[in-house]
Amino acid sequence: MNTTHLIPVLILAVAPVAAQEPPARGLMLNPSQLQWKPNPRVAGLEVANILGDASRPGPYVQRVRFPAGQVVQAHSHPDERTYTVISGTWHIGWGPKYDPAGLTALPAGSFYTEPAGVPHFVVTREDVVVQISGTGPTAVHYVDGAGK
Repeated sequence: MNTTHLIPVLILAVAPVAAQEPPARGLMLNPSQLQWKPNPRVAGLEVANILGDASRPGPYVQRVRFPAGQVVQAHSHPDERTYTVISGTWHIGWGPKYDPAGLTALPAGSFYTEPAGVPHFVVTREDVVVQISGTGPTAVHYVDGAGK
């Protein structure tokens, strides 16, 4: 048997094995599987990392839990982000100084984008969970340097 006849035989012999491999599956998590930890960037918040690590280069997805009555003063982030409000109503305003008149209420199910380096501020009047996606490393840069 010459080698030109051997190649199709080898392909046919391997094909059934490859076809029996289980399909690749993505990550699946339900809320009870999230591991909440204190947020290292903003005191009083909790974070659950879903994908990646926001403190390292590369994409990340995390959920952040804000307690009722939380005020996060004007700040920015070095990365462009997307937010989805999972529960509660998220109140966000844009600008270098906290201004309650400038808040927009985003109820659960809302989505928005946050450009890199753009100052904004946040208030929660009830417990809120948001899902954040971005490309790390990220940080919180308070406009006045003090933060909260």
